[in-house]
Amino acid sequence: MGKVTDGTEWTDVRRGGADDVPAVMALLDGAVQWLTARGRHGQWGTEPLSGSRRLTTLISEIAADGGLHLAVRGDTVVGALGVGQPPAYVGPAPEHELYVVLLVTDRRHPGEGLGRRLLSYARRLAVASGAGLLRVDCYAGDDRALVRYYESQGFTATQAFTVPQGEKQWPGQVLEQRLG
Repeated sequence: MGKVTDGTEWTDVRRGGADDVPAVMALLDGAVQWLTARGRHGQWGTEPLSGSRRLTTLISEIAADGGLHLAVRGDTVVGALGVGQPPAYVGPAPEHELYVVLLVTDRRHPGEGLGRRLLSYARRLAVASGAGLLRVDCYAGDDRALVRYYESQGFTATQAFTVPQGEKQWPGQVLEQRLG
């Protein structure tokens, strides 16, 4: 789809590549710091995610597959959207879909609509690909604030799941949105 500029915001969305992986990892580290400062350790823990080889490899693979899209302001990455195949713990959809595998925004810009802007972009990508369904999964623990965020963006909660993490279970929620 190329670069898209929204005149109501000073944010562009462009495709990301391998060179953008460190910026995405920095966004994830910022999100962990923000969550930790609020006592919300369940989603991503307390340690910087940039130290995770597994996650860095995953973001690199999303970029290599053409599924990484970045919200940028000038030369600064302020958000990242990754689309691709659903993770193994989520069953495939019975129809053509676009799956959001990553959504993170710069926590230094709260309330500016960056997540909304990237989800809108994901909807356009889905429609352009012929998909009638957009799905995402997220952390469903604590007070389910992230689930409520996606519901406020027009998604409907469908499948709840858990992922084993050592002796604990990470609670998750799949959400979907039908596209016209």
